[in-house]
Amino acid sequence: MKDTSHPQEKNLELDCSVAGYDYKLPSELIAQNPAVPRDSSRLLVVNSPTTGTETAPLHHIFHDLPALLRSDDLLVMNNTRVIPARLYGHKSTGAKIQVLLLEERQYNCWLALVKPGKSFKQGAKIIFDVRQLGIGDLEDSYQVKSPQLTATVLETDAATGGRLLQFDVPEGQSLMQLLEVFGEVPLPPYITTSEAADEQYQTVYAKQPGAIAAPTAGLHFTPELLQKLRDRNINQAFVTLHVGVGTFRPVEVEDVTTHHMHEEWIEVPAATVEQIRATKAAGGRIIAVGTTAVRALEGAAQSGDLQPFCGKTDLFIYPGYQWRVVDGLITNFHLPRSSLLMLVSALIGRQRLLNIYNEAIAFGYRFYSFGDAMLILPSAVGVKRRD
Repeated sequence: MKDTSHPQEKNLELDCSVAGYDYKLPSELIAQNPAVPRDSSRLLVVNSPTTGTETAPLHHIFHDLPALLRSDDLLVMNNTRVIPARLYGHKSTGAKIQVLLLEERQYNCWLALVKPGKSFKQGAKIIFDVRQLGIGDLEDSYQVKSPQLTATVLETDAATGGRLLQFDVPEGQSLMQLLEVFGEVPLPPYITTSEAADEQYQTVYAKQPGAIAAPTAGLHFTPELLQKLRDRNINQAFVTLHVGVGTFRPVEVEDVTTHHMHEEWIEVPAATVEQIRATKAAGGRIIAVGTTAVRALEGAAQSGDLQPFCGKTDLFIYPGYQWRVVDGLITNFHLPRSSLLMLVSALIGRQRLLNIYNEAIAFGYRFYSFGDAMLILPSAVGVKRRD
């Protein structure tokens, strides 16, 4: 049967279909280690409305960034810090357990993913073990037998399939202090052979602890590069989004418009709002560093205007979104069918983005958390904007 539908109609259908965000990535392009130095990573530049359709993106190195931006531009960065959120322990029976903390719900009470979790019902107790060098899977032996940190399962969380864990923290100590002893910084599951140190999975400006994954677009910055940007009057402002399950959970529904994002905690301080307003008034542009910075800024502007905000957002950005704050974006290359791929598609269009990804693959760019970066300049953006 002949297909009589119009290409535009088919594109709109694919924009709303999770299958429209699929692409094939050779496994050897999944970066296992970060670039050293950080700003030696490659940078694919999208600088024109025709990039990805009629023209190809430009190839740069990340330390070229000061020359690619304009004086009076404002970079908005996520200053969250990754906590040692992966813990290893055992039940009273000796059965080994792996825990990934997601978010603190109440004092010392955390939502967590527990593996294996089927047998962990209300009242079950976990005894945690001190982190050992080289520990990485549930087959490792544990040398610490005495229970120095324990948690009790309060209930199951239907939204995530996780457990609500109440930690028993010894008097005079904080859970965050204990995590430095018992926990490890969790790398994504696609990073399997990394030799990276924990600090290489933190941005150089990480300040506010609470994330379980790094805002990876910021990993490319060095203190020296940040100073070069300031020397060119390209300023920096900060927001906080504690990266959680909402960022990395896959989109599991076929119709992306029905996907519900898990809430993540954000803070957009008054000083940042003032910087953004002053930048726009002076004709400068707002360049978000990473999709998490995008969600924080646009989440704080959902009332219509950008306002200081501290709380949670479940904002889901996909094609058709009407932008309020962000003009351009620095971002890494994201997983197929992910909400992050949909967010970037909302800025420049899904098919354009997939074409640009194919270009990156053809030129051997490194993908995902420790991979290379992409700069989408405001001159390349073709989106609906709500003024």
